[in-house]
Amino acid sequence: MQHDVGKILNRLRRLEGQLRGVAQMVENDRYCVDILTQIQAVKAALGRAESEILKRHANLCVAEAIASGDENEQQRKFSELIDLFEKAKR
Repeated sequence: MQHDVGKILNRLRRLEGQLRGVAQMVENDRYCVDILTQIQAVKAALGRAESEILKRHANLCVAEAIASGDENEQQRKFSELIDLFEKAKR
């Protein structure tokens, strides 16, 4: 799983660089559509990072709750995900 952490951190660091690039584009008064194109790329990259973290959560936290046999813990992990997705819809 450490490999997953490294992969996620690399994605986030690339995102950080992309965001700095967008800020610099704004500072340099670049063409708005070019800036918007880069923002779309950042959003897509953030979505991929989110997916990786969600997979990690499922493979570690949710799997541990299932393996534990603790129904309360299983329900808690499931509810966390439902709550998170409900917030995202708002």
